[in-house]
Amino acid sequence: MSEIKTLFWKDNFLYILDQKKLPFKISYVKCKTYIDVARCIKNMVIRGAPAIGVSSGYGFALGLKNLSTKNYNDFICRVNKIAKNLVSTRPTAVNLFWAVERIRKYAIDIYNEKDNNIFEKVLLEAKKIHNEDIVCNTKISKTGAKLIKRDATILTHCNAGSLATSSVGTALGVIIEAYNQGKVKKVFVDETRPYLQGARLTMFELMKSGVPCELITDNMAGFVIKNRNVDYVIVGADRIARNGDTANKIGTYSLSILAKYHKIKFFVVAPTSTIDTSIEDGTKIPIEERSEEEVKYINKKLITLKGAQVYNPAFDITEAKNISAIITEKKVFTYPYKFLCF
Repeated sequence: MSEIKTLFWKDNFLYILDQKKLPFKISYVKCKTYIDVARCIKNMVIRGAPAIGVSSGYGFALGLKNLSTKNYNDFICRVNKIAKNLVSTRPTAVNLFWAVERIRKYAIDIYNEKDNNIFEKVLLEAKKIHNEDIVCNTKISKTGAKLIKRDATILTHCNAGSLATSSVGTALGVIIEAYNQGKVKKVFVDETRPYLQGARLTMFELMKSGVPCELITDNMAGFVIKNRNVDYVIVGADRIARNGDTANKIGTYSLSILAKYHKIKFFVVAPTSTIDTSIEDGTKIPIEERSEEEVKYINKKLITLKGAQVYNPAFDITEAKNISAIITEKKVFTYPYKFLCF
C-alpha cells in the first residue's frame, strides 16, 4: 500500500486521493485553496480521523498562501475564518479540531513575531503534523501486534488503514503487522454502510497486502463471531472521551455488545490526538448526521422509494466498559480509562 499515498504536497498544492472512486480508480484531487480541502473533507473524498487532521493542516497553509495583509485584526479575522470553515466539515473527528487549532495558534505566534514567512512556516508545521502521523502509525501497529495471539481470526469494521492515515494505519495497521509476524489466520471485513468503506477500502488494502480476508455484510457479524471462531474485534476511532467512551463509524457499538457477549477481545486503536480530554464522556461527543442520499443511493442508483425518510448518523458511541483495550502510540490503556494525562 506504500505506493498509494492518501495525500501529498507538491509545487505548493495539496493532492488528495479521491477515495470515493476506490477501489476501481486511483485519482487525485488537486486542492488550490483551503476551500478545496474543506470540500474534500466534507464530501469524504478524504476520510479517517488522522488523515482528516493532516489534510486540514495543509488546508490551513493554503489559506495563508499569498497573504498580504499587515493589519493585525484583518489577519486574525482571516485565520479564524479558515479555522471555522475547516472544523465545520466533520464535527465528530477530534483530530480535525486538534490539527486546526494547533496551526491556528502557531500562525498567530508567527505573525506576532513579525515574521514575513507565515505561509512557509505554517507549511512546515503542517508537514510536521504529517510526519508525526507517519511515526505514530508505525508505533501503534507494532504495539498492537504484540497483543495478538497466533492463528488469530479478526473482525474489523469500516476502514482504519493507510487510507485513513498517512502511513500504515491504526486498527488495520495492527492487523497487517500481526499478519506479517505470522499471527493472523483470517480477517472478516464488515462492508460498512452507508458508504461501504469496508467493502471498497479495507478489502482493497488487505488484498493488496496479501492478508486472507472475507467480506461480510454488517448484519452477519453476530453469526460470524459465533460460528467462525473470531478472536478479536479491532476498530479505529474518531474521538475518545476522557472516560474511554469512543465514537467510531456507525455499527461499532453493536460489535462491542457482540464481543462482550461472546467473551472475545474488543480493541480500539487510535493515536493520542484522538483522545479528547475536554469531554467527560461519550454523551458529550457530537454525532454527525449525513445526507439521506448516502443511504438511498448506491453508485447514484436509487435502491429504495424516492420519498423514503432516512436517519443517517455517521457514528455511534461505544461505552468504555465494552472496550478491552485502547491501543495508542504511547501505551496500551485498559479499563477503567483515565486520560487526564498521558
